[in-house]
Amino acid sequence: MTRKDFLIKRQALLKDEILPLLDSFLIGAVNRSPSMTGHNLTTKVAGKTKTLYVRKSIVPKALEFSKRYKKLWRLIQKNSQINWELLNLENN
Repeated sequence: MTRKDFLIKRQALLKDEILPLLDSFLIGAVNRSPSMTGHNLTTKVAGKTKTLYVRKSIVPKALEFSKRYKKLWRLIQKNSQINWELLNLENN
């Protein structure tokens, strides 16, 4: 198996991991401030940090969606590295 074949196979596996995460994720962190009674989602909107209130009933789901985003981001970074290596192999 050549390096290119290996990278293409790895890329396909990453795509299979990425696809299920695309339907439900939240960009940001769900936190609970000691001075506040509830949870909030901190995220960036147009370059500014925004804090959104998270109702108690949806906190577990919001935490899960936030974890999905972190995993999705790591997988996209890996895929980007593979794309870079494939691009370099094509031009050699």
